[in-house]
Amino acid sequence: MRVIRYSRLFARRFASVTLFNCALLSTLLSCLAPSSALAGAYFEDGYLGLTQAELRAKLGQPQAVRDRKAALRVFNYYSFQDWEKYFKKLISPQNGEDVYNYKRDEITVRYSFGYVPDLNDPSDYPPLYVRLVDIEFSPPVPIQQIPSLVPEFRPPTEPDAPAFRSNLWVLIFKGPPSPDAQFIIRERGKERLDWSLAFQMFSLQGLPEFLTIQAPIDRMEISAQSVQMVKERQRLTHEPILNPFSKEFALRPPPPPPPTTKIPKPTYAD
Repeated sequence: MRVIRYSRLFARRFASVTLFNCALLSTLLSCLAPSSALAGAYFEDGYLGLTQAELRAKLGQPQAVRDRKAALRVFNYYSFQDWEKYFKKLISPQNGEDVYNYKRDEITVRYSFGYVPDLNDPSDYPPLYVRLVDIEFSPPVPIQQIPSLVPEFRPPTEPDAPAFRSNLWVLIFKGPPSPDAQFIIRERGKERLDWSLAFQMFSLQGLPEFLTIQAPIDRMEISAQSVQMVKERQRLTHEPILNPFSKEFALRPPPPPPPTTKIPKPTYAD
């Protein structure tokens, strides 16, 4: 009888310990893996943070898939069927960018979606999440035309909206940061920064020193970037400017013309 009593006591204690361990393991897994609260887009653009399956359900099957050669903007393009059948396994799924082509106002607009894998998923094919939207224009378009070509781009109109420029691009932030967006960021120390929706417009020909809304733009990236990082670490490359989509920007007076130096007239002896 005493043996039976001890056996029952041990069984009850073992069951309670097992339940506690299961609960603890479940809690840890829920912290490591993206929860259902993270499902869906992080910002108003409607793309960043979507899974690849959610994106394809929203836009349909991509017209093509491309992969990038190193850090260069040189790509190999594959049909969707060839990618899914063969190249996906050869190159790795996260290196493929889904490509969608549109014709808007006689302009070819090409969307390419870059992904980041769920590093907490140990399976061979972890879920992929949209981390970057690359939009190319052919031919180049002026800055002021981009909102009509990219419906997802609703630029801020406040003159003090965070905006920066270099000689090749214009960067504009919009809206409050999203703590969930850290999931798609690769930057080291990302947890110490806030990440906001950012639109970065590039000009292959270079931007004029006096920037106007007529400046030509070849492509635009939609991503999550940090205003803090720009102000603290990138001050030398990011010049603060007035928001190009504000009324105040269009009302700026042009800079005075550069001073001209008169060529001295030579004097001759009589």
